[in-house]
Amino acid sequence: MNRFTYCSLAILAGMLAGPVAQAQQPLGDYARTVRKDKEKEPKTSVKKYDNDNLPVNDKLSIVGNAPADQTAAGAAAAPADANAAAKPADTAADKQKAVDEWKTKIATQKDQISLMSRELDVAQREYRLRAASFYADAGDRLRNSASWDKEDADYKKKIADQQKAVDDSKKQMENLQEELRKAGGK
Repeated sequence: MNRFTYCSLAILAGMLAGPVAQAQQPLGDYARTVRKDKEKEPKTSVKKYDNDNLPVNDKLSIVGNAPADQTAAGAAAAPADANAAAKPADTAADKQKAVDEWKTKIATQKDQISLMSRELDVAQREYRLRAASFYADAGDRLRNSASWDKEDADYKKKIADQQKAVDDSKKQMENLQEELRKAGGK
């Protein structure tokens, strides 16, 4: 080998030796030094949560103030119905009944979405078959191009309307599932 190659190898070995020497500190020692550095930092008024101080048995509250319209309505309703707050909200049977009603609504919505999706699929297949037969016959394209344009626009509008109805139904189902989750169901 020539002199340039030896110099390059020596420089490369020196560059690699640096990170290897630094990497020999055990990870546990590094974590302890970082934890000590955190303790030395000045305390701020803002509480920061990480894996070391995250509450396990408590619930975390939402940060921020409630919207003004909810706080005003809550303040007006509180004095008028002070005894209702002391009573338990619902029994377990009432909650289960409400959850079952929500699940029934969701099942009905899923059936409706399934039916609408199948109808949309049939309409799209019909359109593709009609288009394939129209474009396959050159004479038909010349004779009936104006009527085809009208039928084509009607089919495309029908398919778009069905697609919009399916999307709206899916959105309604998502809303029902969210309401079920808020009501305490799964």
